[in-house]
Amino acid sequence: MFTFKQIALAAACASVFATQFTHAQQVADRAPEISTGYQAKSGWTAKKFMVAAANPLAVEAGYEILKKGGSALDAAIATQLVLTLVEPQSSGIGGGAFMLYYDGSKTQAYDGRETAPMAADEHLFQDKAGKPLARIEGIVGGRSTGAPGVLRMLEMAHKEHGKLPWKALFEPAIRLSENGFKVSPRLNGLLTWDRYIRKDKEAAAYFYDKDGQPWPVGHLLKNPALAATLKEIASGGADAFYKGHIAKDIAAKVQSHPTNPGLLTAKDIETYQAKHRDPVCSDYKAYTICGMPPPSSGGIAVAQMLGILENRDIKPYAPVNGQLTAQAIHLFSEAGRLAYADRNRYAADTDFVPLPGRGVAGLIDKDYLKQRAQLITDKSMGVAPAGRPPGMDVAWGTDNAIETPSTSHLVVVDGNGQGLSMTTTVEDAFGSRQMVDGFILNNQLTDFSFDSVDKDGPVANRVQAGKRPRSAMSPTIVFDRATKKLVLAVGSPGGPAIINYVAKVLVGTLDWGLNVQQAISLPNIGSMNGPTVLEDRRVPQSVVDQLVAKGHTVRQVELNSGLHGVQRMTVNGQDVWFGGADPRREGVAHGD
Repeated sequence: MFTFKQIALAAACASVFATQFTHAQQVADRAPEISTGYQAKSGWTAKKFMVAAANPLAVEAGYEILKKGGSALDAAIATQLVLTLVEPQSSGIGGGAFMLYYDGSKTQAYDGRETAPMAADEHLFQDKAGKPLARIEGIVGGRSTGAPGVLRMLEMAHKEHGKLPWKALFEPAIRLSENGFKVSPRLNGLLTWDRYIRKDKEAAAYFYDKDGQPWPVGHLLKNPALAATLKEIASGGADAFYKGHIAKDIAAKVQSHPTNPGLLTAKDIETYQAKHRDPVCSDYKAYTICGMPPPSSGGIAVAQMLGILENRDIKPYAPVNGQLTAQAIHLFSEAGRLAYADRNRYAADTDFVPLPGRGVAGLIDKDYLKQRAQLITDKSMGVAPAGRPPGMDVAWGTDNAIETPSTSHLVVVDGNGQGLSMTTTVEDAFGSRQMVDGFILNNQLTDFSFDSVDKDGPVANRVQAGKRPRSAMSPTIVFDRATKKLVLAVGSPGGPAIINYVAKVLVGTLDWGLNVQQAISLPNIGSMNGPTVLEDRRVPQSVVDQLVAKGHTVRQVELNSGLHGVQRMTVNGQDVWFGGADPRREGVAHGD
């Protein structure tokens, strides 16, 4: 359990991170949702309930629902709908999501991941010679759009955990869509930077003025098309989206793209199904940590990293004055290499491709992870080999999916002991750069591998009809093993780096005793089984030199996470909630 004394440390710790950043153009082509600044935050406290998300207007919508007696699930729906409006580059009803939900007694995993069209095959992102397409060729246009899943998932969960009427949850987003919201610095910055969204006629008419310039910061932007769409769904349920004219509008838009048409049909959308999954739960020291199972790789990879670090104890290498030590970065990055090696070889939609050996249990087996941890020495591995988990008898090729970090995350805890962690996405910034009926369409199919086979065999994450692309999204809920209480819920956007972002916060809180805001604000670090990547201008040169001496190939780049978390703390013998939001984005937390 965490103590309230840690809250007092947040302001002092945050001052270390107060440097304002400009756009890092040198990595813009690899960071589709660019940095738009860094604003230090000290966290928020509440006694009964709390919501944390990436935009203050979305947080206020969730807070409004909680104040009315809504459940955590109700608040998440209202929050997501407003994010569709105010943060369209990151998530929305045209995309998908993963969610962990704790109902006070058990944890459930909800899969709202998009699916490939039934006409798709493993050559979807290859040219006539079988060569993988270039990144932008795959992303921009109809080819990359999968059947959206977030609304079906939220409706499924609402039937099980909702308290307020479905229709009532749409009121904040409809109101804002009709009355307008002020364009934020982040949205303006992304509209200025992106070269492709303005080529879509509907998007250009909405986001840009008659001279082709993005609406300035503070401009009151109204979205009557989205308001009309939301009214239909509010009255008709998710069927209004999946079985009516909206599905036909999506399919027509995808198939009629002038340069890169796609295969998605209204039937693909109509037949989409959200799914219940079994969460990936494992013990780490005094805690039980639950994450998302396949088709997300996040739950397994985070559990592997922590299981490896349990054998190479990272606790003694806590930050000093807000700065990470070279040994902490070394151990964390090496654990990441090992986890990402397995991820890149084995993780995929298990409805199509089985995990090796004993499945999830084998990949997070304590003895297996102990063996993997023995590969960590005082020198960096550089590139780690994939392991052979217990019972494995199948070989798979290596994935080369184009995963990008335009995603969002929200966390809610309510006054009835329920809580959730939900990661939601349209994949790239502004998704496939197509807008229809007031919302952005995803480019989620580029999370499949563009290659379908290599020298080691078929790629597990290759395109197949009706399949869900692998994800790194890592919504996570942590429980105290002794009391069984929920003590932390956290997650982040960030493409494949999500796993490192979430693992950083877990190490920061569970090993180093930081509060969730301090852990979020730590420099982002890690390896995805390549270079050791450090957040640009956040790690001292002396630490970089020590890492190089240990054999690390170091790259200092923009690592634009969007971490949000809510943590249980004890104040004078009473439990309170403490919320944290990423200083790299516009999010906040709010509760009573």
